[in-house]
Amino acid sequence: MLSTTRSFLAIAWLLPMALGVPAQAQAAPVHNIVLVHGAFVTGAGWQPVYDILIRDGYHVSIAQHPLTSVSDDLAAVNRVLATQDGPVILVGHSYGGALITQAGNDSHVVGLVYIAAHALDEGETEAGNGRRFPNATKAVKKTEDGFLYLDPAFYHADFAADLPKKQAEFEAHSQALTAAAVFTTPATQPAWRTKPSWYAVAKSDRIINPDLERMYAKRAHSHTIEVEGASHSVYESHAQEVAALIEDAARHASEGR
Repeated sequence: MLSTTRSFLAIAWLLPMALGVPAQAQAAPVHNIVLVHGAFVTGAGWQPVYDILIRDGYHVSIAQHPLTSVSDDLAAVNRVLATQDGPVILVGHSYGGALITQAGNDSHVVGLVYIAAHALDEGETEAGNGRRFPNATKAVKKTEDGFLYLDPAFYHADFAADLPKKQAEFEAHSQALTAAAVFTTPATQPAWRTKPSWYAVAKSDRIINPDLERMYAKRAHSHTIEVEGASHSVYESHAQEVAALIEDAARHASEGR
């Protein structure tokens, strides 16, 4: 009986090798994760998710892009991708979703994760989709030189209602102003058409209409979760759920669509 068992195990081990697939490489989880922030914030907001992913053994990088133009921001994300030593899960929040949709065509990227984010199709803009699915905020203001920001008086209620007030107030006064042009720049070929994706819908989002988020997720055939009571700051307020979705992508992206 023992001999038979050993023979069976040997066959099970050798079969993948006979097919040209090393057994230890089958469906290997992805080790590298790159996080991309959205408009009006910096990469610092990713720290709660970063801490969880690092604890769980992942190699995590955060792209700090300047929010000055789509081309500048994509260049910053692509620089980080170029430093990775293997396959990558690329994660974007809000406007960061528009960036990963284009940067995700990079050969390093094997899976995309959208966190309350724009997953544009070719030719679409964030502003155009926002008119189809209006959001609930009136907080957006514009500087004389063409940059947008959120009125701090509305930041807590509209961007971060599920964060402590003191934290939201700090973020309101340290927000990164964002070139208005990024919201009207048409998208190019989307990576979600050829690579698997995951999506977290923030059910109480006032910055991106949750129905627009659902449309993006459905169209991309994303593996989707909906986070109850989550504001646009879902990546901070619900870090456990967001990290779990990213880790699911890391485990299963190699399986393809």
